[in-house]
Amino acid sequence: MRFSVNIPNFGDFADPRNVATVAAAAEQAGWDGLFVWDHVLHRQHQGRPFGDPWMLLTAAALATSRIRLGTLLTPVPRYRPQQLARQVATLDRLSGGRVTFAAGLGGPVEDEYRSFGDNAEPHVLAERLDEGLELLGRMWSGEQVNHHGRHYQVRDVAMLPATLQQPRPPVWIGGFWPRRAPMRRAARWDGAVPLFETARHGHVPDAVEVRELVGYVRNHRTDEDERPFEFVLGGATPLDAAKARDVIGPLHDAGATWWDERQVQTGPDLDRLPPVLRRIEAGPPAL
Repeated sequence: MRFSVNIPNFGDFADPRNVATVAAAAEQAGWDGLFVWDHVLHRQHQGRPFGDPWMLLTAAALATSRIRLGTLLTPVPRYRPQQLARQVATLDRLSGGRVTFAAGLGGPVEDEYRSFGDNAEPHVLAERLDEGLELLGRMWSGEQVNHHGRHYQVRDVAMLPATLQQPRPPVWIGGFWPRRAPMRRAARWDGAVPLFETARHGHVPDAVEVRELVGYVRNHRTDEDERPFEFVLGGATPLDAAKARDVIGPLHDAGATWWDERQVQTGPDLDRLPPVLRRIEAGPPAL
């Protein structure tokens, strides 16, 4: 099992220098990854400064040499595919091929889409997500792309340089369980990053639900899907090693391959550097 740190892109973490500090501390303490939120607007956290996640991850890449880096998660329908392809490829090359790309519809939908006059109908966003992911994979190859889809048009374009990781960086898909459609989408890619209706951000999911989700995704993988597949779960663990093992052990047994350490979203320490840094410096939970 591998272990990552999860931070928002607002509050103290809107400052790239603070994110670089977190990334260096995480690498030094033995964590395997750092993941940053990707929001332009989240009214629940109104009044805080927000940073661009790709700039924040650039600072993290320059401060580290080993850990995986990415967003959890990027709302692909909010971006133009060519812009996103360029940002991810640049970061992948800068980091020496350490980017993991996590994607979904994003939210809150009212904040992230309707506040800016964008279409926020779930079926339209889902179509744009699927079409956008397919386009990103082709653009990251560096090969010539022609595409005539429902939402995007590309004519005789080769996006260079290609990502360092080939055929592309790992793609993880997020969504709320027990909604099935996002997990069927995840089965077509490289990983699932579920939140649970019964365990929102920062809260530990129930192992029974995790086992059900893992079984569902595996049943929707095809015989051709030989790539490694990750099940990424998250929450807040206690510092006591034995208590942390009691939390993570059943989830590992249920099929989880990554543990993503997260502050509780409604907690006062969510976007403050000192308490997050203390947790990181204590090191990842051990099984």
